Amino acid sequence: MSQKVVMEIPANPTLGDLRKRKHELRVAAYCRVSTAEEEQQNSFEVQVNYYTEKIAQHDGWQLAGIFADDGISGVRTKKREQFNEMIELCRRKKIDLILTKSISRFARNTLDCIKHVRILKSWGIPVIFEKENIDTSNMNSEMLLTCLSSFAQAESESISGNVTKGIRMGYKQGRFAFRYTGFAFQKGLDGEPEIILKDAQTIRMIAQEFLNGDSLKIIKEKLEKAGILSPAGEPKWTTQTILRILQNEKYAGDVLLQKTYTEDFLEGKVKKNNGELPQYYIKDNHPAIIPREMFFEIQEELARRRSKKPANTKKAKTNCGKFTSKYALSERLVCGDCGCYFRRVTWNIHGRKQIVWRCINRLECGPKACKDSPSLKEDELYSAILKAICSLVQDYQREMVATLQEVFLHCIGGENATINPLIIEDRFHKLDKDLDRLLTMEGSEIVDLRIKQISDKMLQLRQMKKRAELDALQNMGRESQIKKIMKLISAEDLDLTEYSDTLVYRIVERIAVLSKEKIRIRFIGGVEIIQSLH
Repeated sequence: MSQKVVMEIPANPTLGDLRKRKHELRVAAYCRVSTAEEEQQNSFEVQVNYYTEKIAQHDGWQLAGIFADDGISGVRTKKREQFNEMIELCRRKKIDLILTKSISRFARNTLDCIKHVRILKSWGIPVIFEKENIDTSNMNSEMLLTCLSSFAQAESESISGNVTKGIRMGYKQGRFAFRYTGFAFQKGLDGEPEIILKDAQTIRMIAQEFLNGDSLKIIKEKLEKAGILSPAGEPKWTTQTILRILQNEKYAGDVLLQKTYTEDFLEGKVKKNNGELPQYYIKDNHPAIIPREMFFEIQEELARRRSKKPANTKKAKTNCGKFTSKYALSERLVCGDCGCYFRRVTWNIHGRKQIVWRCINRLECGPKACKDSPSLKEDELYSAILKAICSLVQDYQREMVATLQEVFLHCIGGENATINPLIIEDRFHKLDKDLDRLLTMEGSEIVDLRIKQISDKMLQLRQMKKRAELDALQNMGRESQIKKIMKLISAEDLDLTEYSDTLVYRIVERIAVLSKEKIRIRFIGGVEIIQSLH
């Protein structure tokens, strides 16, 4: 048997991957700038021209495409359409080599950079980073690339932090970029927000109809029936769009800054600011479409509708706290026995229809749930409410104007005069002076104790001032509402010959059914009248 012979064939890199040597390398370039500003736009165009010429002039290279994301962040690859298109072509073996200016142009996220380099390498496609002089086809270790990618990510994080800090410092000074959506406001010739009259009429209509008792759904139907286009220019409206209009302080001439924030610049997820960061409220920033008092009244009404529940939920077994706008009494007429709302019911007695109001708890659960609740005829109920309103108006027109005003104003915070923000501010400044004086004195146990007491008191006053300012804002809407009621019931042309759902909705807070003969009507502001039903 002959002896085995082992012959070594020397390595020859020039013969590697013969398939690629048979044809020109299909080379693609990737460019990116993160903002759409003019200087960045010039840089973007320069990059595209540079790679187009470079690939065209290189022997053995064939242009496979210039992929460029303009005005897109490099932190995440999800939104970079051109980048993702390039990766897809690589997967389909349409590209042999990728050129890019630097790691930061390719990806500012270390994990994204390493992930895509590994994927491309597994497909046999190298990436050349020109600035760092890295060719992934000749790279034996990922350590250098990982370090450089980390530097690029850290740079991006630093830039993001500086930009965010600059924006927030601007907020403190009342400087911000007003967002124009093409609805309600447009940029005027002086660069300031200018009201679009057509849209302003729509906003005022929505606000007034809402305060008149219409639900979001009814307002939606009215807008569509009138042929009014939505902010998106569509003939169809959504209740969410109407709700956003009602909650938007910009229509009252004010601006609330930092409603949302980005927690992690890598993820880029926007979160609602629920107190994690300070907010800044700028009053009278631009022309108002609706009065500020009306805006606060709307917010109060929204909160009231959201919180509609029976007065006594222990006995009530039905879910009857849902807001309804069809009848004003549906959310005002309450059973004096179980605290549940009343519902409008149609009886058919020997072919004759009769409308009555009955306790929902008794209707659905029987006499055991609500024993003494009566059924009230609608015409008698309407008549009694109308008489009570007439009585209120007559009292006002005669001698009770001073009493009514005192009761109304008392309910909007007259008793809180002791926590007036101005009085609190004065107390705070006095304590601050005392603290400065104590700090200049020689230290002792008594002085240190007094300094602690004053510091604690100052902290308490700060908290009281915040609460007082918040209460003052909330009471503005309430005060406006009460003034309108005073004006309404004193109007000479007030029609009190027929029951009006709109009038009841605006001035009646609650009606308790005491018995089959009596109801207690509580008007907004606290005035109560016990009225006979017969």
